[in-house]
Amino acid sequence: MAKTFPIANRVKTLRENAGLTQSELGEAIGVTRQTVAAIEQCRYSPSLETAFRLARLFETDINAVFYWNE
Repeated sequence: MAKTFPIANRVKTLRENAGLTQSELGEAIGVTRQTVAAIEQCRYSPSLETAFRLARLFETDINAVFYWNE
């Protein structure tokens, strides 16, 4: 069974709305395509730095990207 994290996100939706591939997003924030895929699938919680890079790239607040999913 895959481990899931209590922090969910809207990365896939934001990425698709921006017209970016996983590879393009990864390059823009300094991670691999595989890391972007894992974040989108909630199999990996990114570092705080990566989370802020995502929010900055999407020109939104970090709370619009990540949220607590109980």
